[in-house]
Amino acid sequence: MLNLFFPPICSACATHLTDNEVQVCTSCRHKLPLTNFHEDSNNAVHQILYGRVKLEHATALLHFSKKGLVQQLMHNLKYRGQESIGEFLGQWLGEELKLIMAYHDIDIVVPVPLHKSKMKSRGYNQVDKFGMALANALGAKFNTSVLVKTTNTATQVFKDRLKRNVNRTPNFKVINTHLLEHQHVLLVDDIITTGATIEDCANCLFTIPGLKLSLATMAITD
Repeated sequence: MLNLFFPPICSACATHLTDNEVQVCTSCRHKLPLTNFHEDSNNAVHQILYGRVKLEHATALLHFSKKGLVQQLMHNLKYRGQESIGEFLGQWLGEELKLIMAYHDIDIVVPVPLHKSKMKSRGYNQVDKFGMALANALGAKFNTSVLVKTTNTATQVFKDRLKRNVNRTPNFKVINTHLLEHQHVLLVDDIITTGATIEDCANCLFTIPGLKLSLATMAITD
């Protein structure tokens, strides 16, 4: 009855979904620009962070371009309360990663956190359900209590590269560090651009003894 009056729509193109479609219509699902980075150990995510962050493995599910389907998904996820998009993308990537032996030793999945003021205004961290789905697929723990954002910063997507890197100060801190000692952590985020956010998180996380770090994001900017 609910679907009769409020039929579910595609989060990418807003057309009505059929009974066999979930979150994204079949047409959009085929059009989504997959990276297949999990099949390439020398992919663009690794290249962005080369020489800055020591990563065991790194991947992104989708290519992000301005005015594309992925931007629409990210906008609905972050600003229109469609948290289920994160779960959908996490389940999709999780099905791929659980087939790859290199990701089988992930112990804990940790999302890049929001500042408390942004968390209060938005009501949720758009990365959490993505991370939960990945943790479930990989048989890992999911933890939001170890990485904290200390400054409230604007989004990095499409910001001038120089402006992203001037006057940079640490934006994160780690707490409950004993939970991550000698653990292989999969850090997860929505979009990677220059890698500045990931580098800041990594610098905090690598103060923990014996920690190994991998990275998975929903998308990477072209």
